[in-house]
Amino acid sequence: MSLNELRKKVLYQNSIEVWIGLSKEKNIDWVDTENYKKFIAFLLKNNLNMKQMSICFDESDKASEGGHSKKVFANKLAAINDEYSACYSIKLSDSAIELIRKFSL
Repeated sequence: MSLNELRKKVLYQNSIEVWIGLSKEKNIDWVDTENYKKFIAFLLKNNLNMKQMSICFDESDKASEGGHSKKVFANKLAAINDEYSACYSIKLSDSAIELIRKFSL
């Protein structure tokens, strides 16, 4: 789902979904945990107001994007266990989306 589609769906979204949406827009491989950590580091450095949260894709969750499992990705991040691999709640305001789109590798 693109960032605009996510925003239409809900005002607050988890950073993994936001990362996937941004990755689609920028043609970035979203399953690379190092790229996700760089994304979160960018948001934290730019003082985006985010709240750390836990996220769970349970055993019955078939959530996937582009043939990759969101659950597997979230579990890889959880195993890293630092502030850059954490999941955050992000309010998808105009200014937040503008900042998110400024991220580049």
